[in-house]
Amino acid sequence: QAMTAMEKIAAKLPDGIGYEWTGLSFQERQSGSQAPILYAISILVVFLCLAALYESWSIPFAVIMVVPLGVLGALLAVTLRGLENDVFFQVGLLTTVGLSAKNAILIVEFARDLQAEGKMGPIEAALEASRLRLRPILMTSMAFILGVTPLAISNGAGSASQHAIGTGVIGGMITATFLAIFMIPMFFVVLRARVAGEKEDPDVALQHYEAHHAHDHDAENSDNGGSGGSNGESGDSGPGKEGH
Repeated sequence: QAMTAMEKIAAKLPDGIGYEWTGLSFQERQSGSQAPILYAISILVVFLCLAALYESWSIPFAVIMVVPLGVLGALLAVTLRGLENDVFFQVGLLTTVGLSAKNAILIVEFARDLQAEGKMGPIEAALEASRLRLRPILMTSMAFILGVTPLAISNGAGSASQHAIGTGVIGGMITATFLAIFMIPMFFVVLRARVAGEKEDPDVALQHYEAHHAHDHDAENSDNGGSGGSNGESGDSGPGKEGH
């Protein structure tokens, strides 16, 4: 705000009087004009790496589509706290982009592996991947949020820059975690249906998913009952042998 006010005042000065920025102010003005290009390059690099990893152009889109959720949370957190969109916030925003993609990769990669086994369709694989990867996503996200919390609440010299980084990362990780848990499976299913042509009836897929888990639950109960019966039989045979 101070730099913007000085530029407005300098514009009203007589001819022959100019100004220039040095130090951190110069770097901030330079980075401000380059920020959109850097964001576009970072997202493009992430997309190309995922495309090479999965050997597919459709699956990386399911990962990249979660990035706006993290960016939205970071912008909302900084706006609510009254902070500026400075170079420090932009560093935190790039960090949020990478962490948002990481959470999406955990679900998309596992869903892709389940579907590749041929046992599940896109919807069943997405539901199962979300259920099994929920705990790792929450653990890693909460660990990172708690790790940058001291930056968001710091005091003293240089605290303004720390507030920008910490607040942006915390806001971005909250939305990228709790919204992405519901949005990533939907992105995966939609892209597999539209791009790869793998369409599936949602009602039928949900019935298969519930039946699959009911079968696993019954099998687990039968295994526990069988092991209990075996223990009982071995316990009864002990006294018989002693009496004989």
